[in-house]
Amino acid sequence: MKPMNLASPLHKVRGVGVRTAEQFALAGLHTVGDLITFLPRRHEDFSEVVAIADIRPGKMTIKARCEKISTRPVRRGLRLTTATLADDSGKLQAVWFNQPYRTSQLADGSEEFYFSGEFEFNYNRYQLTNPSVEKVKDMPVQTDRILPVYPAIKGLKSQLVRKILAELRPLITMLPESLPKSVIAKERLVARSDALLGMHFPEGASDIERARERLAFEELFQLLLASQLNKRENAKLTGWHIPFEQPVVAGFVKKLPFDLTNAQRKAAWEIIQDFEREVPMNRLLQGDVGSGKTVVAGLAVRQAASAGLQTAVIAPTEILASQHAETLRDLLEPLGVRVGLLTGSVKGKTRQLLYENIKNGSVDIVVGTHALIQKSVEFHSLGFVVVDEQHRFGVAQRQELLKKSDHMPHMLAMTATPIPRSLALTVYGELDVSILNERPKGRKPIKTKIWSPNSRAQLYELVDKEIVAGRQTYVICSLIDDSPDNDTRSVEAEFKRLRGSVFKHRRIGLLHGRLKPEEKSAVMTDFSEGKLDILVSTTVVEVGVDVPNATTMIIEDADTFGLAQLHQLRGRVGRSSHQSYCFLMMSDSSKPSERLREVERSNDGFYLAEVDLRLRGPGEIYGRAQHGALNLQVATLADTRLIARAQRSAKAFVESGDELAGYPQLAEQVQKYQRMTTLS
Repeated sequence: MKPMNLASPLHKVRGVGVRTAEQFALAGLHTVGDLITFLPRRHEDFSEVVAIADIRPGKMTIKARCEKISTRPVRRGLRLTTATLADDSGKLQAVWFNQPYRTSQLADGSEEFYFSGEFEFNYNRYQLTNPSVEKVKDMPVQTDRILPVYPAIKGLKSQLVRKILAELRPLITMLPESLPKSVIAKERLVARSDALLGMHFPEGASDIERARERLAFEELFQLLLASQLNKRENAKLTGWHIPFEQPVVAGFVKKLPFDLTNAQRKAAWEIIQDFEREVPMNRLLQGDVGSGKTVVAGLAVRQAASAGLQTAVIAPTEILASQHAETLRDLLEPLGVRVGLLTGSVKGKTRQLLYENIKNGSVDIVVGTHALIQKSVEFHSLGFVVVDEQHRFGVAQRQELLKKSDHMPHMLAMTATPIPRSLALTVYGELDVSILNERPKGRKPIKTKIWSPNSRAQLYELVDKEIVAGRQTYVICSLIDDSPDNDTRSVEAEFKRLRGSVFKHRRIGLLHGRLKPEEKSAVMTDFSEGKLDILVSTTVVEVGVDVPNATTMIIEDADTFGLAQLHQLRGRVGRSSHQSYCFLMMSDSSKPSERLREVERSNDGFYLAEVDLRLRGPGEIYGRAQHGALNLQVATLADTRLIARAQRSAKAFVESGDELAGYPQLAEQVQKYQRMTTLS
């Protein structure tokens, strides 16, 4: 083989022809480095293959033929494939869920396969559940080894990946180190080359364990080091000095129609202290739904305005921006603070006048979408920026804001999705964190219940009683229109059905993302003013919509929603002293998932965030694109012990004065993380 390096194209590797190179390219693998860092999603232990007669409960591998196989739908969205496997010692039942392709793979009946899976008692019989399948003829002659199984992206076969990696094994042994030697020594980690060899060519379970520890540590170290360096860069900036004016703050609090919670008082004091420092604030205010984040932000805005500084409040949607503007006007305009709203609906002369008022300082606070950081918006004295709903600004946006101000504005990010501690340490590591974990006084916990479609009539009776009592109801659907591909209820169809049958005597509104801004605004205004009894909506109401009189919510096809989203949606009710209810309507009468059970059991968003991380991983919390950008193949953000170790090492590296320039591979990934701008 010709000398190779990580940048060499894969078609230069022995055994990779044009067709094979195309297969790799479809899976996003173009270079030798891409393939070497393409890690197995799991390992199968074929070192012990047992006869069917000797099989026992637990993880097992057998060598067998498939005598019979069939696939059938058992309920909407679930197809069950069942097979009879046989060897010379006996027969065994195997099942796969939603893997109908197994029928064509195994239908021949004459070939032998290795089946590796969990042997357990299920559905009143012993069976092999969801086993992996490998052709015997594709396996090494000696089966007494642990084999890596790679992600089957675009049909990429593990056998092919293993074959080409075997050609690259000499190169892997010579890979340069990517972590500082001091870190490797202190944390007792294996070398990077040994870790990759351990993942691709393990000789035993301990090789895999040490490899995973090393590679997971490196992924977390990169992420945490980026946070540490961002924090250090922020400390070099000069912000606006906003002195604490006790009478101003006391005046704001006195005018509130309710008492602040202790958590709100603490968070507000942390912000006020940040304002007095020379370094610009970089703080995350995380609070459960309905915990009163906007009031805390309003208090900070009042303090900034008293110092002659303007505030920009940036929200992800027009509905949320309008809601914030209305709330902040109620809180601040009686105190002489002037509030403006800049969204796509503001046009023509009104928009131009708003631009002028922002520029000459006639407006103290401007609420809007990301349009606020466009060049056409010029501030008179921008000193404070509030970013709502997990939208975070990176280097590029901070520079745009800096151009609009003499100093870097203070930054407050707000999120209603409670963030697990491990995420706060890693992804949000450069932010100081304030937590609102108390509900405002007088608000009762929302009663949540899972409902079967068979009991729909009784549910509608309960909802109608609430309407008779003068309350209002949300009905949430995930789709706008009916789809031929699934039976999930759509808002359009549900709106027509409810209006034409069970609730034809009630006033019903329809809300979804395809409506024009003015139509959305009109529907929300009617619902807020009590002109509608029921609002049938998509998840566009997930954040920001605040109608205290709405006390019931039905979430249709609740089993198709993520845990965090269910909790967010539920937060639209329970916003007054009236008892509120959230009904999780299943799409069928099957057994509810653990996810739904947890939402039914708990109103604590911080507890549910930890559950969400355990059940679904960080991808659900960030969105897939952002999780992909995190480049986490091995590390899990639920591993708090490893995070603590990586954080300690990252801090020590920054404090040692060692420069990233000496570690080019590490520097490249860390700088990429430093540039990441949004986690939503």
